[in-house]
Amino acid sequence: MNDFLDLSLKVKEAIKSHMPIVALESTIISHGMPYPTNVQTAKTLEKIIEDNGAVPATIAVIKGRIKVGLDDDELEYMATKKGILKLSRMDLPYAVANGFDGATTVAATMICANMAGIKVFATGGVGGVHRGVVDTFDISADLFELSKTPVIVVSAGVKSILDIPKTLEVLETLGVTVVGYKTDDFPSFYSQKSESKLYMRADNPKAVAQIFKAKLALGLEGGMLVANPIEKSKEIPHEIIDKAINIALEEANRLGIHGKDVTPFLLAHIVEYVPKALEANVELAKSNAALAAMISKSI
Repeated sequence: MNDFLDLSLKVKEAIKSHMPIVALESTIISHGMPYPTNVQTAKTLEKIIEDNGAVPATIAVIKGRIKVGLDDDELEYMATKKGILKLSRMDLPYAVANGFDGATTVAATMICANMAGIKVFATGGVGGVHRGVVDTFDISADLFELSKTPVIVVSAGVKSILDIPKTLEVLETLGVTVVGYKTDDFPSFYSQKSESKLYMRADNPKAVAQIFKAKLALGLEGGMLVANPIEKSKEIPHEIIDKAINIALEEANRLGIHGKDVTPFLLAHIVEYVPKALEANVELAKSNAALAAMISKSI
């Protein structure tokens, strides 16, 4: 076990007893949602995982220690503390070395989960290729982490603020296995479909686990992205979200916002323009947590 890891008692016992475990990120708490929705959602996701027979392990960096499994006080801290860093592979060692607080993105959560031996991770949506990439070269480290770290990531596709076709092209180039869960369409976060199709699919949790096990047995590097569409009754039509995204992008460009600040800025402004987007975000995260728990029982 890595010297920088602090495992909660529940996670320690789960590892010792070979119980299924599902990792959860902390960026959704510190940067993705307003208080108190963020901490309420974090606790709800943990409860859903427990109700589906697995052990939740929310991951964050607190005062330089990588915490795998947070208690209520730590969840509250991550939900309310100001100035918490947003950590990826690049700056995870910086936070650890300097004793800083940091919320883990998809990439950093995958790294820390793998350190602890956790193979399944539930999130909302992964990062990807940003719109206007030709000018900005803004491509999320999440995609490259998926090509390196052997963790199943269950998400509602990639965030709809991104360029989905280009994101899928990069994932293909990197050799990342992308599987649609009960779908042949790649979801667009708030909506069930995008204009992109998938040719790999799995119709039950065991089938997802079998694909991942085959990948490991073949000695292939990297993880697996499971695209789990938001429920039809909870989705927001793509044209409504796209209009809000374009307005938010124009505002971000006007203010000179770039890099890691772009995603939280856009997501916050989308909720301003489309209030139901926050509810949809919570609902898709809940669906992903339930599916991840079921997959973890077959690993």
